[in-house]
Amino acid sequence: MKKILIICAAAALTGCGIYKPYTRPEVTTAGLYGSAETADTTTLGDIRWQEMFTDPQLQALIALALENNTDLLSAGWRVKEAEATLKSARLAYLPSFNFAPQGSLSSFDGGPTAKTYSIPVTASWQIDIFNGLTNAKRKAKALYAQSKEYEQAVKTQLISGVANLYYTLLMLDSQYEVTEETAAKWRQSVEAMRALKEAGYANEAGVAQYEANTLAIEASLHDLGYQRTQAENSLCSLLGEVPHTIARGRLENQQLPDDLTVGVPLLMLSNRPDVRSAEYSLMQSYYATASARSALYPSITLSGTVGWTNNSGAGIVNPGKLIWNAAGSLLQPIFNANANRARVKIAKAQQEESKLSFQQTLLNAGAEVNNALTQCQSARAKADLRERQIEALERAVESTELLMQHGSTTYLEVLTAQQSLLSAQLSQIADRFDEIQGTVNLYQALGGGRDITEEK
Repeated sequence: MKKILIICAAAALTGCGIYKPYTRPEVTTAGLYGSAETADTTTLGDIRWQEMFTDPQLQALIALALENNTDLLSAGWRVKEAEATLKSARLAYLPSFNFAPQGSLSSFDGGPTAKTYSIPVTASWQIDIFNGLTNAKRKAKALYAQSKEYEQAVKTQLISGVANLYYTLLMLDSQYEVTEETAAKWRQSVEAMRALKEAGYANEAGVAQYEANTLAIEASLHDLGYQRTQAENSLCSLLGEVPHTIARGRLENQQLPDDLTVGVPLLMLSNRPDVRSAEYSLMQSYYATASARSALYPSITLSGTVGWTNNSGAGIVNPGKLIWNAAGSLLQPIFNANANRARVKIAKAQQEESKLSFQQTLLNAGAEVNNALTQCQSARAKADLRERQIEALERAVESTELLMQHGSTTYLEVLTAQQSLLSAQLSQIADRFDEIQGTVNLYQALGGGRDITEEK
């Protein structure tokens, strides 16, 4: 027994790495967002999705998607699987018990029949001296946490996906209305050109050119209608429903937060589910390496049996005789040591891969934040210029109408000014959508959609 203790003590001194819990590696987050970095601790991603998206019809669609989406439901089952794995790892600390009753009848050369039985309960208990069970439990715990982050990532993507498709539908609705009005103005231009041709002020080439432009605009209406159907079908797929018409509001009525604060990059580690998932993957690799190291050291198992038995031969004596035994065993790998060391090297290599993946996930996250914020800022800057452009074109329409009243210009010139105004309004719709889409993407990039109250 003394020798066993000496061996265990020596192994413990050389295997300190198998006892240390995981600590996050040093990562550089300075400048992760580029010029978008701020010192604020509260970001756009901390807003609950009900506060982010205030359109009642959009809120109803998001709630329906969270209830019916198959990807999110599948992620929920992954959480349950990981939870069962964690429970199994925790139960490994307890001894195992088995009930194994046996009985036999035997006779030799026609002699009397001998009857024997044994009713034992066997127990086996592995002592976790070198943290083999503990590392397995910690790894299972990291797997469970990672599965929850995966579920959160699916939820965040689902919320943003539903919102983006909803806003796409609103944009297409607005574009369809303006394009219809534009097509009507072009049809009036064709009529005006025909009148000028009959009066001798235009030729057939001019009329044909206007007709071609009108037909091109009318054809674009069919493209917009097809795009709307596609967007509706994609949204229905996220909702877990068959294709149908989506009830919706209007683009000009949408209100999103004006504050685009992105906060401190380090806080992304506690908000973005993909970053947290990558770190939990690194944590699993760390404990897998520790578990592989544990296999290099002895394992100690205590076992015992207690029960009743009978070997009287001719008849069964009830309750028979009590039997029990207890034993301890130590298993030290010898000939398979090289295989165990190879497993340690493999686990360490996988750990380094997980570390690189974690670092790359951080870099990708920073790039997503920067791209989304740049999209919002660019769209807002363009929106200001576009508003000034539309004001100028509205003045141009008014001036052209006044000139026509005084006989200084023609109705065709008025229609041309109106068409230029409608074209600018189409561009304004696209700019507004870019701004909204950028805000939604920034919300997703900052880990929005996490239920903070539920976590607490």
